[in-house]
Amino acid sequence: MRVFIVYAHPSEDSFTRHVRDSFIAGLESAGHSYTISDLYKMGFVTDMSEAEYLREAYYRADLPVPPDVQAEQEKINRSDAIVFIYPVFWTEAPAKLVGWFNRVWTYGFAYGEAGGKGRAMKQLEAGLVLCIAGNTLPYFNETGLLESMKKVMLNDRLFDRVKDKDFIVLDGMSREFPSRDKNWESYLERVFEAARGMGTRN
Repeated sequence: MRVFIVYAHPSEDSFTRHVRDSFIAGLESAGHSYTISDLYKMGFVTDMSEAEYLREAYYRADLPVPPDVQAEQEKINRSDAIVFIYPVFWTEAPAKLVGWFNRVWTYGFAYGEAGGKGRAMKQLEAGLVLCIAGNTLPYFNETGLLESMKKVMLNDRLFDRVKDKDFIVLDGMSREFPSRDKNWESYLERVFEAARGMGTRN
């Protein structure tokens, strides 16, 4: 399976970086191939230009998209699955990833009438969200925030663009929690196995 990883974290000194590396190791172990967009390292521009906004606002699929956006869209269409790896910032993905969706999910590609040969987004076989949270799952469940995060990522951003979707929270990873050390290895094993199993879930 060809997997496209969209990774968003500003620091290599993070548990999220270990999650990324463990996931890649799992893919390689299972014989999957992958492409990765490390949004911070790439310096991916997250703000829409006025021209981009007007293209979307007037549903002008005939107008060109910027080269950096087109490159991301081509990575998607060369893949069978897409995976997002990021930390939870205030119940949301980092601004880099939100901006990636704002710019890459263009009219004629991710929604609306196709903008020409090769421009429409293919329906991917699988999608996986791996988010690392400082707080705990009981907190997210009690407050209803977990359901909100899932709805945004799975029901809106991925929607029917992906056939088989999953959302995994690796929780309790704040540096102030003993659970950070307790769960470290088990979480990385879980991620490794999730990577190995890409494309096999029903």
